[in-house]
Amino acid sequence: MTFQHEELKHRTKAFAIRIVKRFRSLPKTEEARIIGRQGLRSGTSVAANYRAVCRARSKAEFISKIGVVVEEADETVFWLEMLIETKIVSAQKLADLLKEADELLAIFAASQRTARKH
Repeated sequence: MTFQHEELKHRTKAFAIRIVKRFRSLPKTEEARIIGRQGLRSGTSVAANYRAVCRARSKAEFISKIGVVVEEADETVFWLEMLIETKIVSAQKLADLLKEADELLAIFAASQRTARKH
């Protein structure tokens, strides 16, 4: 496994931990918990599924698994945006987390495109 893969494993795990902490701090309203739970599921899934990517045994398996990571990262961006746009959480409080989600999505989408080309 390359250094980049190890670095991304750590980065996605740190992201998942931040998602868990943010979920814990959400207001105790029903809509915050529902939207938060969706973000909690997809945000932690990014890290778990990236670990599976690192264990891919073939190019086809890599492409398939990285596709799942892209979908989960994109969904996480959506749920974070929902928390902001419904004013459950201020944009300021989620800015860094949303930036990281966007960056991870860009990294994994680029990796998916590259793998498909070669």
